Formats: sequence, C-alpha cells, structure tokens
Amino acid sequence: MVSARFGALKHGPTYYAAMRNPTYGVATVCYLLLHCVAGSVPKTSALQQGSPYKSIPRNFWQEISVPYTDLPGEDDELEDESAESTTHDPYPFFDDANMSANVTTQLGSDVYLHCRVNDLRERTVSWVRRKGDEIHLITVGRQTYSSDSRYSLQYQAPNDWQLLIQYSNERDEGHYECQISSYPPLVYLVYLIVVVPRVEIIDERGQATLDKFYKAGSTIELKCIISRVPQPTSYVTWKHGMRMLNYDTSRGGISVKTDLLPGGAMSRLYIANANRYDTGNYTCALADIAQATVSVHVLNGENPAAMQHGIGLQGQPLVSLIVFVQLAVFVCVGSIR
Repeated sequence: MVSARFGALKHGPTYYAAMRNPTYGVATVCYLLLHCVAGSVPKTSALQQGSPYKSIPRNFWQEISVPYTDLPGEDDELEDESAESTTHDPYPFFDDANMSANVTTQLGSDVYLHCRVNDLRERTVSWVRRKGDEIHLITVGRQTYSSDSRYSLQYQAPNDWQLLIQYSNERDEGHYECQISSYPPLVYLVYLIVVVPRVEIIDERGQATLDKFYKAGSTIELKCIISRVPQPTSYVTWKHGMRMLNYDTSRGGISVKTDLLPGGAMSRLYIANANRYDTGNYTCALADIAQATVSVHVLNGENPAAMQHGIGLQGQPLVSLIVFVQLAVFVCVGSIR
C-alpha cells in the first residue's frame, strides 16, 4: 500500500520540483514517507503551501544530509592521526655507551662506582655483586641490603647512582652490575681492580735488605721505595720500634724526606751521630696499608762493611763442620763392616 501511494506521487509536480532542487527534494521525500506510513498522502497544494514543512528548521535537513556528503576515508584518517598522537615513555639509557667500565683503586681507599642513567622515570636502579654464578644484592633504589657496612648508595643529582665502597680491600676486587628494572632489564658492568702497594727498604745497591750495620758516630741512612700506587702519596711514616720519627724532636738529628714518583714514592730517613740506643727495628709504612721493616745494628769498633757483606757467609763454617762429621761417621761405619 505504501509503495502504491508513493508511486502515485512519483509523476506529480512535487516529484519534479524535488528533482530540480536537491535540498528541497530530500526534505520532501522524508515528509512523504512519514505520511505514507501514517496512511494519508498530502495533496500537492499542501506541499506547495508547505505548512508542515515550513515549521521544520531548514538546518535540520542540512544536519541530516551532512553525513551522507562526507568523503570516503575521512574516518580512517582520523583514526590514523589518533594512533600517531599516542606517545610512549622514553626508554632509559646509560651515559656511557660502552655499557661497561674498569675502575682501579688503592688498597684501603674509598672508591665510587658510577652509574649514570637517563630517562629513568619510575624505574629502579639496583647494584649487585657477581661472583661466578652467585649474585649478591647490595642496593635497591637508595636502600642498602648488604650486611657489609662499607657498602652504601650515594645518589648525586641529576642521574648518578654511585656505589660507595669504603676502605677497599683485596676481596672487593671483581665484577659489579648496575641494573635498571626495565623490560628487558638494562645492565651496566663495572670491574673493580684493587691495587696492593709494595713497600721495600733497600741498601746502597738497590736491593731489599733485612739488616743494616752502622759504625757508632756515623749517619744512619735508610731508603724506602713505595710502588704500585695508582695515586702518588707523600703519606709515608717511619718508626723506631713504636716511636714515630717523622716529627720527633726529642732525639735531634732526625730528618725524613719523601719524593713522589710515578706510581709511588721514595722516602729517606737520616739519623745523625748514631749510637747504641739507635739499634733496633725500623719500619717504613704507607699509611696503614703496607709496610717494610729492617733491623739496624750500631757497632762499636767492628767494621760495619765487613759485617754487612759477611752476614751471608756466617753459616758456612757450621755447614762445613756438619759435612765433615757426616763424612767421618760414614768412614767409621765402613771400616767396622
């Protein structure tokens, strides 16, 4: 029935008017459809007078027609722009592009292991110690979880998460890792080298010695060589027994001179007008890290040079006697048989 009624209007003046004016046509068609469904068809004159049509705002038809005049693909472009405008948090990275470092420190010194991280955001920095297949947790964030009180986390703005090791010793040498709780995790490797200084007291020939002989009234001169020191230091002390000599003014005639060398130092101890009270053990020490000791003998009347060079031959007469006794016993046993 609806189709019949709509067909009756197809050849009327309203239909041709709609064909000439598209905007008017859309409105007219919608208006006719409503009346066809309702069971009544308006007369052409009513449409021309437009009493119900004129009561509808003209922009109503424009709003209806706009979605149908959109160019194809605009929605897809909007979706693409929305996807492109979506941003992700920056991924963290280390200042050092090599992702590893070697650090050298001296035995007994404080050492800082640096880990500079950019764009950390809400992620966490941790320090661990690796020994073979074992991993020991040291710090997480700014909290320390190691039972060794020498370890602590020192943060230096803006991005340096430093691991502090106080009074480093030989056991501290090895691999350390600075880890970031990203996915996948980022790891910065640090290998710590702990150098143990070497201290020697040498004689006039430059050889290490355990005994020195001086004639009474002469000047005692002891030379101490310190090597394997990454950072040269002049903090060298001399002791006679338990008595400090560097700043001793009670004895008189004592002086200490220390020269810095590449990777170490050389220190000389001078004691003028030696006497029997100057006999004893003398120790050259680099702070509390390493030391060497020599035994000084002040002689009255003996030749110090002869004693100095003959010290290594003192055992020879005893060795000869033992060989003679063994040979005699062998001969006696052979004759008895």
